[in-house]
Amino acid sequence: MKAQKFSLADAKLERSPGQKADIFVGNLIDEKDGGPVTIGYGRYAPDQSLTETMAVHDTMIVLEGRLFVSTSDGTVTAGQGDIVYMPKGEAVTITTEGEGALTAYVTHLHWTEAHEG
Repeated sequence: MKAQKFSLADAKLERSPGQKADIFVGNLIDEKDGGPVTIGYGRYAPDQSLTETMAVHDTMIVLEGRLFVSTSDGTVTAGQGDIVYMPKGEAVTITTEGEGALTAYVTHLHWTEAHEG
């Protein structure tokens, strides 16, 4: 696999699997490309909430806006430039308030495979 550069315009954003909130993701590299990780962008509309048990190790970088990640240990607030790591097996609730958020993510293993099987 060669070095590649991506921008938000390269991502086809679709509703995050298994939920009805206005939260959209777009993979840029995933299992179809033969790499060990999935990378992409996520867009969270204002006042949204997503609760799930992480099926993969997920690292999320906040590019715009602000979001809150809650676990049984408490809540972290992440704004522009912050990185949030959510380990596989952790129950999380990700919420946004008035401004929503734009994120980039890296997951290991591939989250599409984890949600399908």
